[in-house]
Amino acid sequence: MSIREIRVIPDPILRTTCDPITAITPAVRRLIEDLVETVDDPGRAGLSANQIGVGLRAFSYNIDGKTGYIINPVLEKTEGEQYGDEGCLSVPGLWYKTRRADYARVRGMDLDGRPMILEGRGVMGRMLQHECDHLDGHVYLDRLEKQERREAMRRLRSAR
Repeated sequence: MSIREIRVIPDPILRTTCDPITAITPAVRRLIEDLVETVDDPGRAGLSANQIGVGLRAFSYNIDGKTGYIINPVLEKTEGEQYGDEGCLSVPGLWYKTRRADYARVRGMDLDGRPMILEGRGVMGRMLQHECDHLDGHVYLDRLEKQERREAMRRLRSAR
């Protein structure tokens, strides 16, 4: 296991749709271990595989002191609405109010190939949506209101 370097925009892997995991190999097991170890740090809520340079559909989470992972997540249900601050390890230093569903449910599998469900409201719901977006090649800035997105992009360009 190792703590992996976080990729930041404009790294092209962050804009690439991740491939499904088709077999639980030793490399996939190491990936999951690295994801869980890398997310297990204060202030980190979730981490997708492409954020550490791997184009596969998996993410880890660290919510309320509980860490875990899911393989091949599919966002299958959302409801309600929340509008609050959101940030991203791949977009360091920028926090913007982002509209998300309050509740989200994700279906996937564990390292033994067994089906699993992650669900939650508030921060958990936001994280589930955020990480599924990453695996589809999106960052949270894509969800910002037009004016806030323009400002965020301006700040990103000036930070380089």
